[in-house]
Amino acid sequence: MATLFTRIIDGEIPGRFVWQDDDVVAFLTIAPITPGHTLVVPRREIAHWLEADPETLTRVMAVAQTIGRAQETAFGAKRVGVLLEGYEVPHLHVHVWPTQSPEDFDVRRVDHAPDPAAMDRSAEALRSALRDAGHSASVPA
Repeated sequence: MATLFTRIIDGEIPGRFVWQDDDVVAFLTIAPITPGHTLVVPRREIAHWLEADPETLTRVMAVAQTIGRAQETAFGAKRVGVLLEGYEVPHLHVHVWPTQSPEDFDVRRVDHAPDPAAMDRSAEALRSALRDAGHSASVPA
């Protein structure tokens, strides 16, 4: 059975995509720690990051770094957090979120009911920053 992320990637479940290429996608999480919190996910299902080949990990982390740079611009982030854990969904994914202080690394501060309009604004701000950085080919409309 397809993972939740595969269903999002395949369009069965809606997602706020900010990046799409042949190998990797990125979309906002539905439970952000901070506005702009994004998940970077390989299209191919890999249950655990330790099972990924080095090329896939390299590509996922390269996109995560690109997303992080765009988050610095779009959200004025002082730092960008990165987390791999995979407990909720058994499909390799990297959490990338803009931060202003060490408190923004407290995963207990997740917003389980974010405002949809605010999420849409965050996605568009991130897409705009990615386009401005020269990544238009991978940024969905």
